[in-house]
Amino acid sequence: MPLEDRTARLTVLIDPRKKALLERICAEQDTTPSQVVRQLIRRYIEDQTGTPWTPAESDAFERPRKRR
Repeated sequence: MPLEDRTARLTVLIDPRKKALLERICAEQDTTPSQVVRQLIRRYIEDQTGTPWTPAESDAFERPRKRR
């Protein structure tokens, strides 16, 4: 999968114990919490839309279409 543009920030408030456990598990799996959250978001989008996520599809949601 091609890399996506990573320019938007999402702030999530979670219980400090969950954060610590997430960070520990991520370290054990050689990943980061950000990577896990991005994966969960992609999976949720795919579940809701019924189609695989591709970065090109995001253009339709980010930019309003021009009227002719």
